[in-house]
Amino acid sequence: MTKSLIQRRDEFAAAYPEKRRIVNGREWGAIQLGEDGPALILIPGTLGRADIFFQQILALKSQTRLLALTYPSSGGVAEWADDIIGLVRAEGLESAVVLGSSLGGYLAQYLTAAYPAEIGGLVAANTLASVDGIDRSMPYSLDLIQAPIAPLRQGFTDGLMGWTGPDHPYAELAALLLSEVNGRIPEAELRARLNALKTAPVLPPQSLAKSAISIVESGDDHLIHPAVQAALKTALPHGRCFTFEWGSHFPYVTRPDDYTAMLSEVLGLSKPGDHWPKGAVSQF
Repeated sequence: MTKSLIQRRDEFAAAYPEKRRIVNGREWGAIQLGEDGPALILIPGTLGRADIFFQQILALKSQTRLLALTYPSSGGVAEWADDIIGLVRAEGLESAVVLGSSLGGYLAQYLTAAYPAEIGGLVAANTLASVDGIDRSMPYSLDLIQAPIAPLRQGFTDGLMGWTGPDHPYAELAALLLSEVNGRIPEAELRARLNALKTAPVLPPQSLAKSAISIVESGDDHLIHPAVQAALKTALPHGRCFTFEWGSHFPYVTRPDDYTAMLSEVLGLSKPGDHWPKGAVSQF
């Protein structure tokens, strides 16, 4: 019998559990694997821990030095950028490529703008270039530190329930995300993630070379709408845009092989055209 996505994730988590890392008084979760090759840092979105990238980690762990992260229960974008650069220095991961998805994509943009001399590349995935006005939309309009946690969790649950039917192409993804929002991400961590985006600073300008910056987007991203995708491409100088024709907001989960191939190209482990079409805009 084929194992479910959650079963495979749980097997990975048992084999490669998060280790706790204290940086500037904040406790991060970290999965660190690999001893040779280019360095890659993976930062999830609001609804993921470090192991949400398990399919990419398993595929790349023998070729790269990987660090996948889970957010702490306090702090915000600027503080987290300082923490991550502390981990980079402590682990000798200078010149790493940093991939951040969604919330992680905003954080990755801030990190690479703040510390360009210590980062080798940026992949801004399924994310946004500005949080202006986000505090006027739910759930960000709430007091995210004091509001009851049940309605916050229920908001995510309600948004995912439409995907849970057995014939829905993202049913397994929905089950995975529901497990995250309904307890696998502790209350304090979930609040911190939401509040970090609500209170995020304006992004500083990037000084990385355009060729070192890539954007990832999905044609059916239900959270990052086309206007937001266009604004990111305008605001962020970049050399490549990898567009998943389908894949939802989480193409690293729904299209793991294509996502890994994209990362392999960004890291220089494969050549342009080996998997993704060549060109400044690659659609697959």
